[in-house]
Amino acid sequence: MTLPCITKARRFDARAHLPFWIDAEQVGWIRAADVPLLSRWPDVFEIEAARVSLSPGFNTVDLRSAALGAVIGALAAEGRIPGWRDETYAIRNAFDAPPLAYIERAASRFFGTMTYAVHLNGVVEYVDGAPQLWIARRSDTKATDPGMLDNVVAGGIGWGFGVEATIIKECWEEAGIPEEIAARATPGRTVHVLQSLPEGTQAEQIFVYDLALPLPADFAPRNQDGEVGEHRLARIDEVARWIEEDAMTVDASLATLDCLLRRRWIDAEDCAGIDALFVPPARA
Repeated sequence: MTLPCITKARRFDARAHLPFWIDAEQVGWIRAADVPLLSRWPDVFEIEAARVSLSPGFNTVDLRSAALGAVIGALAAEGRIPGWRDETYAIRNAFDAPPLAYIERAASRFFGTMTYAVHLNGVVEYVDGAPQLWIARRSDTKATDPGMLDNVVAGGIGWGFGVEATIIKECWEEAGIPEEIAARATPGRTVHVLQSLPEGTQAEQIFVYDLALPLPADFAPRNQDGEVGEHRLARIDEVARWIEEDAMTVDASLATLDCLLRRRWIDAEDCAGIDALFVPPARA
């Protein structure tokens, strides 16, 4: 049986989208049904049968960002781009590549541009007992996947932040984990997700990390920013069942499976197809 998260991570039909190009690079995917919305800005977009391109007249990062920002603001005001975050993402096809433009985070899925995130497995290893994982339940008010189970810490990497800096920031905001503990996180593998969602396309690289957390008698996660409803300390079999039942987000399921596989806490035969989702890690 193929796990739901593995199927969903590649649930994408290129035929229902047009590639989005900036300069000489394809940087995203726009749903064919959304392309007519962009025809209102003929000075910004060149729309052809096979692609949508940002007009070459916008030939600097600042010009591109301003042109896209005006369009994004209008579409958001009409409800076409939900979940405004007031966070800046860079359009770039590799984490260490120079940005082609900057956009509001919420618009990244409308344009299907590559995004980057960190997911942290909070591991509690007992001396005389089986290991357990801290699992978060997302707040019911989250713009995406409200109420679903998640890793103890997970967050998008905004422009200006590196992977490790994001881990430290998100550890405190989502779980009250102090910097001196967060800095001990160790890298796992990198997962690539390309899936269609109600708000557009998620094209994302997820940097997976593990963090050994103190025993519950000495530490328990405490959310600081209101984005987590609760934390649960769960046995490996419980977590595996939640993944199988599709109770965890796709991203969290894949990050958790990476941890379980690397530590040989589950059998690789139970995760058919997952190896195709891993990409060579690009640390920064």
